[in-house]
Parts: sequence; structure tokens; C-alpha cells
Amino acid sequence: MRKLAILIAGAALLAGCQPAPPPPPPPPPPVDFNNLLMAPGFLAHAASGDQFEIQSSQLALQVSQNPAVRNFANMMISDHARLSQAMAGAATAAGLTPPAPTLLPEQQAALDQLRAAGGGPNFDMAYKSAQVTGHQQALSLFQNFAAMGDAPAIKAAAGQAIPTIQMHLSQAQMLNVTPLPPPPPPPPVGQRGERG
Repeated sequence: MRKLAILIAGAALLAGCQPAPPPPPPPPPPVDFNNLLMAPGFLAHAASGDQFEIQSSQLALQVSQNPAVRNFANMMISDHARLSQAMAGAATAAGLTPPAPTLLPEQQAALDQLRAAGGGPNFDMAYKSAQVTGHQQALSLFQNFAAMGDAPAIKAAAGQAIPTIQMHLSQAQMLNVTPLPPPPPPPPVGQRGERG
């Protein structure tokens, strides 16, 4: 009986010596989609930029008759669909869910402005301007993330996309959207000679 009491007391002592369970890990910080050097913010802005390029170029194919604009628009749709897939693959490799293909407010406003441009040369000039601005912003976004981003797989994908974005910017800047020349002035009204 005495052995049993000693065993019970020993077990009680050992149970009291067990370390406390570790505290639960702190919750992850909230995702800041405005921090463009963190993967979620970068991916959201990159996806929105791709969607703008695709949707504005689809609009260009519906509205523009300019062959240069139409060729550029076809390239934008193809290349930005490919860039979106590359970024989604990089996000998955980094253990993140790729963002939904949606427009952020800034790109939505730019698309709305482009829709309001009408057709013909006015649309073509507005499209060119939107493409130059969009690619300047994209180039800055991708260069910064490739240099200082927080996810190696996404940094690498951003770095690989930079030459394509630079090429798009250069071609957008050279896009020939010269407005049509104004119509010729009406011929002067002839003066009547004096009768005499």
C-alpha cells in the first residue's frame, strides 16, 4: 500500500512539472493592399493593371478603326493574359491565393474615361494616353517589387515581366494615332465682276 501511495504521489509530482502548453501564435497582421512591396498588395495592383490593359484593348478592338491601334490592342490582350497567368503561378508558388481578376478603383476610373472618349481619333488618342500611363505605372510597380518585394517567387516573376512591360511602354509611346487632318476650308466665294 505504501508503494502505491508513493507511486501516486510521484505521478502527481511529475504531472505538476509538465510545462504549460505553448501560447497560441499571434494572429497574422492584417493584409495591407496598399503596401506594394508586400505580395498581396503587389499582386492585387498587378492583376488590376493586367485587367485594365485587357479590357481597354478589347474596347479598342470594338471602337477603333486605326490598324496600328488594333494591332497594339491584340498584343496587349495576349501579353497581359500571359502576364496574369505568370503572376498567378508565382503567387501559388509563394503559398498565396492569386487575386481575382478585378479592376481597382483607379483602373476602373481610367476605363470609364476611355469609354467616354467616343470613337475615331479621339478614342485612339485617349487609348494611347491610357496605355502610356498604365505601362509607366506598371513598370514602376514591377521594378520596385522585383528589387524590394517580400516574396522571392513573386520577385522573380516580376523581374521576368519587366522587359515585356518596357517594350509595351515604348510601343505605346510610338503608337501612331495622328488625328485626321481638318477638312479643307470651303473655296472662297467668287466675286462678281461689274457689268458695264
